[in-house]
Amino acid sequence: MKMILAILRDETAECVSQALVSVGFRVTRIASTGGFLRRGSTTLMIGTEAEKVDEVIEIMRKTCPPSDGGQKQATLFVLNVGHFEQL
Repeated sequence: MKMILAILRDETAECVSQALVSVGFRVTRIASTGGFLRRGSTTLMIGTEAEKVDEVIEIMRKTCPPSDGGQKQATLFVLNVGHFEQL
């Protein structure tokens, strides 16, 4: 099991989360702040099987391309999950 933490610009978070949910991924959205100018951002938490990580990343690439100035729209962290349980 893997946990993908994706830190996105606010303006791209909605389309990314909708694209992921539309193909069956579960997404938790958290409002966050960071960066040089403390701009608003959104952190998405996506839990998935290890073999689906590339699919998640590809969906994110397609739905949040770099901005006109070439600035990246997302920062991703892929973490190992030692234990997962739903109560």
